[in-house]
Amino acid sequence: MWRCTNKQGGFTLIEILFVVIVIGILAAIAIPRIVTSTATAKANACKANQAIINTQIEQYHLDTGSWPSSLSDVTESKTYFPDGAPTCPSGGTYSMSTSTHRVSCSVSGH
Repeated sequence: MWRCTNKQGGFTLIEILFVVIVIGILAAIAIPRIVTSTATAKANACKANQAIINTQIEQYHLDTGSWPSSLSDVTESKTYFPDGAPTCPSGGTYSMSTSTHRVSCSVSGH
């Protein structure tokens, strides 16, 4: 005849400690990668915004026959940005060179 003992189920302190250590190691590996990925995504979004603004500056030139005197001539126009001009995801500001008519961002690396 089989005899079944009622054993209390549960985890030992060593098992719980091991799981906590493994989770800590995984977090230590993942968190820096997430931070780096976020910074890269913001830089790429900023570069895409600059390309869009540059395209609209060129369109302004084609439409009017002259280059805009300031960036606000293009970014505040509902013709070129009906939903509003793009903004830098890192909080930078865009400025236009009056000699090249190209946009740059105030955040370094963008």
